[in-house]
Amino acid sequence: MTLAESLETTKIHSVAGVLPSGVAIINSRPFRSPHHTSSGVALVGGGAWPRPGEISLAHRGVLFLDEFTEFSKAVLENLRQPLEDGIITVSRAQGSLTFPAKFSLVAAMNPCPCGYATDSEQECRCSPREVLRYQSKISGPILDRIDLHIEVARVKYDKLTTEDGKIEDSSQIKSRVQAARDRQNFRFKGLKLVGNSELTPDLIKKFCKIDSQSVSFLNQAARQMHLSARSFHRVLKLGRTIADLAGKEEILTEHLAEALQYRPKLGHINRFC
Repeated sequence: MTLAESLETTKIHSVAGVLPSGVAIINSRPFRSPHHTSSGVALVGGGAWPRPGEISLAHRGVLFLDEFTEFSKAVLENLRQPLEDGIITVSRAQGSLTFPAKFSLVAAMNPCPCGYATDSEQECRCSPREVLRYQSKISGPILDRIDLHIEVARVKYDKLTTEDGKIEDSSQIKSRVQAARDRQNFRFKGLKLVGNSELTPDLIKKFCKIDSQSVSFLNQAARQMHLSARSFHRVLKLGRTIADLAGKEEILTEHLAEALQYRPKLGHINRFC
């Protein structure tokens, strides 16, 4: 993290009373992984005397929610504001407090209660109603705020024991990510922005310009996929990031096409109905 990010993160952990003993400043990005039985107060903050919750403790880092559908639906709905605005406001009788909450949400879930709804080798034992009820625990507005939706298929047994020389190792990935970060830092110099995800609609028009061919492609995709205004802007921001990772200054149609592939796959629910 930059010094400014480290100071900001350290303040939050100090206020919450979880700053490790003997640690003057937090230099590594936080990684928080609350259990799915966590309450709304534990996740977003609160209490008689409001304290930061897990989403604020994950500020400038990663919030990992495993077994996403096992979290209470009411608890997950509390993520709407912080995912959109990067802050969470907690109101109590004593007053209101606003905590920063700019985190990267990573969530994992099974496609159905038994876990085999999309498996090509194992037959699913769940009824269509059970699958629909299970997947419907994640509301549309929450899905709309998640940029990357990826289905992880079964891993073949031979890949678990065989090393593949074609796989890109972590050091190579890190160098590409850092190069993209450097490109964004240069682009946003003088602005209080850390990454493309923080672009506002006005700034999207300035930093995510696309040519006429890409405009036509994206407009057609938006109509066919029924993209909301939020989704439309998120596709542009994600396309900007994909272009940065590819070392391109301009956002090409291919970058937008890849970004669109990561939108929510609602077909899994529909094909069981």
